[in-house]
Amino acid sequence: MNIEEVRDYALSLPGVTEDSPYGPDMIVFRIEQKIFLHMPLEYADPRVSVKLPPEEGQSLREHTDGIRPAYHLNKTHWNDIYLDIIDGDEVKKLIHESYMLVLSKLPKKLRMKYERKNT
Repeated sequence: MNIEEVRDYALSLPGVTEDSPYGPDMIVFRIEQKIFLHMPLEYADPRVSVKLPPEEGQSLREHTDGIRPAYHLNKTHWNDIYLDIIDGDEVKKLIHESYMLVLSKLPKKLRMKYERKNT
């Protein structure tokens, strides 16, 4: 998966916006103004940073080559995913998990805008 594919996937999720609050070398993706994905553009090794539950992130870092503590972010919650090592489907899964984690922390009124009506 490359950077453009990551961007396309992230923007396909309901309510996602992108901006560059840290300058032109970093794009962040948000749901209701809360960041769930960082995409640095200046590194030689393409990577993204996703937010995961601390115990899951720690386990992935210990057992998966290509997942490391996020370089410039809180290493308890944020994880760098190296796009040239991790399978594209796994990258999508981790991005979606980060999106859902951030979404789950929003007030119920905001969350309800994105919940599926499956009943």
